[in-house]
Amino acid sequence: MKIYTRTGDDGTTGLLFGGRVRKDDASPVAYGEVDEAQAQMGVARALAGAGTELDELLVSLQRDLWVLMAELATAPANRDRLTPGESSVSEAMVVRLEALIDDVAGRFEAPTEFVVPGQDLVSAHLDVARTVVRRAERAALSAAGEGSSVGPYLNRLSDLLWTLARWQEGESLATRSVPGAGTGPSGGS
Repeated sequence: MKIYTRTGDDGTTGLLFGGRVRKDDASPVAYGEVDEAQAQMGVARALAGAGTELDELLVSLQRDLWVLMAELATAPANRDRLTPGESSVSEAMVVRLEALIDDVAGRFEAPTEFVVPGQDLVSAHLDVARTVVRRAERAALSAAGEGSSVGPYLNRLSDLLWTLARWQEGESLATRSVPGAGTGPSGGS
């Protein structure tokens, strides 16, 4: 089997359960954004190290995103063929994220103001993944069906990624306490 099919050379892509749409249609744009978020989470996972708690958690979230992308890659007329939790986002998946946020948030003192991302590589990549998930959430608004849990899932996922980044940092750098703020590159005036 070859990787390339040439069927997309005309600017269209196939959907799950049939049908084709332009590659700039709302569905492929939305699941493309989710795919980017999933890849960015993979970078954070690789930096966290195999077998760590963060690695295992991120793998489970990446698998959830395959479910979410399947839903977005299905034409509205075929969404009744999807199975909640397997090929469409279920409410239970959203509730699971809320429990994870609560669990991880209970492990550290949350910052009370905006933070400066980049305390370490893992947290920095989690923050990038968070911003990509937020973009995916905006793109999914026009692709997800009525009553879909895609939007709430992506909203909670971005919150979880923020929480994971702060947990990984251990101590966040607050925006108001940046050393040398307002000074030149050397820290002098």
